[in-house]
Order: sequence, then C-alpha cells, then structure tokens
Amino acid sequence: MYEGCKKYVPFTPVKLENREWPDKVITKAPIWCSVDLRDGNQALVDPMNLEEKLEMFHMLVDIGFKEIEVGFPSASETEYEILRTLIEGGHIPDDVTIQVLVQAREHLIKKTFEAIKGAKNVIFHFYNSTSTLQRKVVFKKDMDGIIDIAVNGAKLIRELSKDAERDGIHITYEYSPESFSGTEPENAVLICEKVMDALEASPENKVILNLPSTVEMSTPNGYADQIEYFIKHLKNRENAIISLHPHNDRGTGVACAELGMMAGADRVEGTLFGNGERTGNVDIVTLAMNMFTQGVDPHLDFSNIRHIREVYEKDTKMQVPPRQPYAGDLVFTAFSGSHQDAINKGREYMMHHDTGYWEVPYLPIDPKDVGREYEPVVRINSQSGKGGAAFVMSTCFGYNMPKAMHPEFGAAVQAECEKAGREITAQEVFEIFKREYIDIHGPYVLTAQKYHDDSEAPGISCGGRFEGMIKYNGDEPRAIEGQGNGPIDAFFNALSHIGVTGYEFIDYSEHAISVGSDAKAVSYIQLKNKEGKTIFGVGMSHNIYYASIRGVICAINRDIQKHHMKQS
Repeated sequence: MYEGCKKYVPFTPVKLENREWPDKVITKAPIWCSVDLRDGNQALVDPMNLEEKLEMFHMLVDIGFKEIEVGFPSASETEYEILRTLIEGGHIPDDVTIQVLVQAREHLIKKTFEAIKGAKNVIFHFYNSTSTLQRKVVFKKDMDGIIDIAVNGAKLIRELSKDAERDGIHITYEYSPESFSGTEPENAVLICEKVMDALEASPENKVILNLPSTVEMSTPNGYADQIEYFIKHLKNRENAIISLHPHNDRGTGVACAELGMMAGADRVEGTLFGNGERTGNVDIVTLAMNMFTQGVDPHLDFSNIRHIREVYEKDTKMQVPPRQPYAGDLVFTAFSGSHQDAINKGREYMMHHDTGYWEVPYLPIDPKDVGREYEPVVRINSQSGKGGAAFVMSTCFGYNMPKAMHPEFGAAVQAECEKAGREITAQEVFEIFKREYIDIHGPYVLTAQKYHDDSEAPGISCGGRFEGMIKYNGDEPRAIEGQGNGPIDAFFNALSHIGVTGYEFIDYSEHAISVGSDAKAVSYIQLKNKEGKTIFGVGMSHNIYYASIRGVICAINRDIQKHHMKQS
C-alpha cells in the first residue's frame, strides 16, 4: 500500500527570493464574491431550482455580498432562464454586481452577452485551463496555443462589450487561468499579461485576474508563494485586481486564502460553508469570521448564522457538519471538565472586569456574535467536571453556587451521567440540584421561625434572637430559642439547646434568584461535620435571614441522611 505513493509527482516549489508575505497581517476585508449559485450549485446532487436560487440570491444580498456569480448562462437553458429572471424581475440591487462565467469559446461568449441584456453591472468572467497536465492530456497544445485561446476570447469579449456598454451595461472583465495552481508561474504571468493587453486594461478599467487553486496541490505556503511571485512579476500591476479562488482538496482552503491575501491578493471567491466540487470551495463564513475574531470588520453579516444555515441546508440539500467552524451545532460546546471549568471562570471574570474585550478560554468568539446566545455552551456528560455543572446552573437557572460547592455538586452530576450512560440535559442537571439541596425535608423540619434583628436596639450588644418550632422525624414540634451575632449564629445557638451540636460554620454566600415583586434570596451554607467533612446546604426565602437559616437546616439534614445511607 505504501509503495503506491511513488506514482504521484510532488509539487515543485516556487523559487521566490526575499518572500514578504510571512511578515504581513490581514488588516482589511477583501472584495468578496459569492459563487454559491454557480460553482456551489453545479456541485449539488440536485441543483437548485429557480425558487431556491432566488431565495439564496436574496440571502447573499442580505449578508452583504456586492459581487455574486449567478451562473453559467451559456451552459443550459435553465441557467439562461435563471439569469433572465433575476434581471427582468428586478431582483438585483443597484449596488450589487452579478457575475457570469463562460469558457473562452466564441459561440458561448456570444450566448452569454445575450443573457446579460438589461443588467446594470456585470462581471464578465471567462477562462481557459492553463496547467501543464491539461495542456498535455486534454488540449494537446503547447503554451502558445493556450495563450491564443485566451487572447482570442478576450478580443471578442472586448469588442462585444462595446455594444453592451452603449446599452447601459457596465462591464468589468475577469479572466481565470483555470488550474493556475498547476501552471508554471512564468506562464501564468505571461498569459494574464496578454489577456490584459487584449482587454485594454488601465487603472480606470481594471481587469480581475482570478488565480484559482482549482486543485490544491501544495501546502498553503506554496500557494502564497505562487501569488506573491505572480504579483511581483506582473507588468502593470496597477491595472489588475488580484483574485483568489481556492478549493479544498487538501483540506487547507481557508489557510490558502488567508496566506494568499497576505501575499497581496485583493479579492476572494468562495461559498457559504465551503460547498463546491469534490471537497468544496473555500468557506467564506470561516474566512470572514476568522477576520472578525482578529478585530477586522469583514463587511459580511453572519450575526444570524442559524437562519443562514437553515436557508442553505433547505436550498442545497447539504448539511452543515456539527464541527463546522462558527456554524456547527457543537462548535461552542464543551464536554471536557477542564474546558468547562475554564469557560466558567472566563465568564465570571468578564462579569467582574469590564475590559471591553472577549476573554473566555476555549471560545475564540462570543457565541452571541453569530446569534447563538440561547444555545448551551456547556453540555454535561460523564467527561464533564465540576465547573460544567456550575456553569449550567448559573447560565440556565440563575444559581451562582460558590466555588467551594462545585466539587460536591459536580460529583453528584457526574454520578448521574455515568448511571444514565449518556449526555444529560440542563433540566436534568437542575433536577439533580433540586434532589440534592431543595427537596430535603427531614429529619429536622422547622414549622415556625422568627428572627429579631436587635443589632440597632439601644443597650443591646447581641446581634439578634431566633425563635422557632422544630420537629424531628415527625415528633411533636419543640420550641427553640437562641441569641447570636446574626441569624446563623443565633440559629446554631438555638439548635444547641436541643442537642444538635458538632457542626462548625465555615462560610456562606447569597444572591437574588429572581427579579421583580417575587424576588427570592438563595443562600449557600458551608458546614464542617463531626468527622471534619464539608457539607453544603441551600436555603430559599423572600427573607434573606430565613434563607440562611433554611440553608443551615438543609446542610444538617443532608449530613444526617448521608450518614444513615452509609450505615444501611
């Protein structure tokens, strides 16, 4: 099997001295061109119908694309009619330029000019293949013969465009040396210079030179070298817009585009979610959002990625994988305990530090920026840790447990996951919380309680006094009373009078659990029992004093229940 690799010819690196692109940084968005309706559409098992293409076109406009390749109108009557519908139906905004594709062949070029009648702004995109392999295998021509095809096509397009421009169509020329990635760099430069001359390119009449990685043949740095070589050796660079059209055969289409921009390209053609022939085109969503996370405005709006994905999947019948960057179901989800803990700490840090920057570990982007604030970032399974359960309780239900409580509750959640043998939902996490801390009704039950805050009374040195009724295991209620420097201390002293001792108060925290007139306080109580083990209790009440007292009795009841379970 391994000997089979010997039949493949390795990529020949470009000899490029003093390359500059590795030191460059992407600081602005390129000119974007969506090819979803052409390159993406031709790769579908069932190409989009007219209604689907119209819906996709309008969504691309809403996203912010100003250049959209709408089809190959000379290829079929269906493609021709779709273009005519866009033009005659008034679907194309004045600030959007449609792009049409055609081979550099006379009868196809003439058919395409017929198809664009009545349009306002058109990119006339023509191409022929230039690679060494295609010259040898497909066309059986030398480079001069390939240049003749391109130049003759360019001359015809230039001539026919004069009539089109008199009819009010503004035409921009685009030429692609198709399979640029497999073309000798010097030949790619030569053919493009000849085409520019035939099209009478100028700074006022720039030609788009589109340099496709039609088939990915090298690591991304190799493509960047090709782009930098091309730009440095092209005469009259000021007369050209350098465009990229990366494919994804090696799985590095995004990297090729980014490095190609660093090498000097002005423009990128691609598709939503990378749809396209074979392994697809470059994914413009990923490219744009990568810029976004670096503080660069991509000038494309993916703030409602869920809607965009829904339209894309409906119209193309393709599925966005769950791990697709920025758009997949699971890309903002952490199952790992250490990841969940770091995300939780990052969220807490941002709540208390207004730095103006997004600083949450493991989340390179705020999910809200792509409209995903209502999805669970942290999901719970047997791999989850203490921080994940705490995160779910905080974000989904508003319970901000103290950090010291996380291990105890996390252990209870993990045990439930292992028992279930699956991921558990946020609601199931809450049910575990209720079972462990809220639905604790014995053996001690307070049937009456009142706390007198005497801290401001004249002549009183003690903080307050607790009075109440308590019963144990259904016995008759007993009156208890105690004083202390606060409600917790007073309640402990009251319990000691009936023999409930051996508990040491460690810490407590509290916060509001709801808003408005029904606001309640939740109190988290940390105690140490006779064996020196930590136990937590949770209490809730409209009165913060009573929430703390109920938290104490909850912790004591939980300790007694656990002790009885061990004995049984």
